[in-house]
Amino acid sequence: MNFFINDALAEAPAAAAGPNGLAGLIFPIGLVLILYFFMIRPQVKRQKAHRALVESLKKGDEVQTSGGLMGRITDVGENFVKVDVADGLEVTVRRAAVEAVMPKGTLKEL
Repeated sequence: MNFFINDALAEAPAAAAGPNGLAGLIFPIGLVLILYFFMIRPQVKRQKAHRALVESLKKGDEVQTSGGLMGRITDVGENFVKVDVADGLEVTVRRAAVEAVMPKGTLKEL
């Protein structure tokens, strides 16, 4: 008499079992490690090198700023440096804006 109930209660085929917990975590962990070694770690190294460069600035250094200005440091403050970019023209820039210290004599060659 309950012909339809048996059909309604029939089980669907079993779903394929997924990977167990540890095997399922291998890919995300590997992805995080790749991101760390190829993106985060090099950026931290660059920041550390730039911080050391900014802390080592001294009067007389020939520098290039992030804006492309090149000049000689005439005064070093806590957060700012004064850069002589031309005869009688000094520009005040943030210490963090200094991108590179050029070798001595670079400005004479320009």
